[in-house]
Amino acid sequence: MVFWLISTPKEESHQHQWNRLTEHTKPMATVGKFNLPTLKVGTLDALMSLSDDLAKLDQFTEMVMIKVYNYMANALEENDLQKLPEYTKANNKDLRSYCNSFVWDVAKFPTKVSIKDIHDIIAKNITKIEKDFKTKSTTYNNLRSNLAQHEKKETGSLVTRNLGPIVNEEDFVIASEYLVTVCVVVPKQGYKEWEGSYWKLADFVVPESSKRILEEGDQALYTVTMFRKTLEAFKNNAREKKFVVRDFQYSKEKISQQQNEVTNMQKAKIKAYVPLIRWLKGNFSEAFVNWIHVKALRLFTESVLRYGLPATFMTAVLEPNKKSEKKLREKLYALYGNLDKSASDGADMGDIPGVFMSGDYYPYVYFDVNTAFVEAARELWPHVADQ
Repeated sequence: MVFWLISTPKEESHQHQWNRLTEHTKPMATVGKFNLPTLKVGTLDALMSLSDDLAKLDQFTEMVMIKVYNYMANALEENDLQKLPEYTKANNKDLRSYCNSFVWDVAKFPTKVSIKDIHDIIAKNITKIEKDFKTKSTTYNNLRSNLAQHEKKETGSLVTRNLGPIVNEEDFVIASEYLVTVCVVVPKQGYKEWEGSYWKLADFVVPESSKRILEEGDQALYTVTMFRKTLEAFKNNAREKKFVVRDFQYSKEKISQQQNEVTNMQKAKIKAYVPLIRWLKGNFSEAFVNWIHVKALRLFTESVLRYGLPATFMTAVLEPNKKSEKKLREKLYALYGNLDKSASDGADMGDIPGVFMSGDYYPYVYFDVNTAFVEAARELWPHVADQ
């Protein structure tokens, strides 16, 4: 979704001006009033300097907001992904409704203070969100990473997998000074050779001690018992035959400890999950609300710089219909081209007074609100419902 925020000088017949905009753009866009309060302007020199600061704050706020959103989409468990649109709201409204019915939040951004003070309030809000996000995401990433590493050991091939859950105590000679039981991974094509000659791989291998524990895919796990003094020779000879001797010693206590570690990690991740999603949901909303107020500040500031004082201008939010952007832009130029004869429709004007942005310049003040990050999430997770 993309929303266009525009402003034009207010005419004597405000209602006629509004009706003309809605009638001419109705087939191409949804049009709503973008209500701006009267803000404390200060000097025009200060306003020109602040315009550049607001552009930077706009980019910073958008960056933090998208980080929070993308992390939330990535952190949601698969069975919760369908709730992403529910979590992607601004003040409990879906993003479209919030933008199309924007009302300045006086409680959060008091209009009795200067525009610079409001800028600083928003900058402080977003800086805190970014700082908290780094802390919370790092903590949760570590939980997920550690758990994933342990779970990978439980699900990998027999060459790398944790053998604790697979073997049993009776498969091993335990607490012997002279004998040791080892685990060997044998490829499928080597089963016959292994079973017919494993005791010949070194001296002092116990005959008929080999036992197939598990066959999985193209591999099988065997145990075999031998004297400890021959273990290194056995490993070397087994390697030449492409038999993999696992570095594993059976310990009931160690296996229990590993299982407890995994269980504790799973519990810690579950315990952290709900508060994290709650924080991401709330702070995405907070960041989005702050972002739209930055857009509103920029719309007000550029309108004053473009049209002068007193600050009387008409502001609107347009949501273009798909494939209607070009026609809508042409229609707006037909309506407002007389405001600035030096501006062609979307000409690149460079740096001019009252315009602190690179790119296209229009005879009316224009900013966009692009929520393409929502579309990107739907491409990554197609079963996520539409906003």
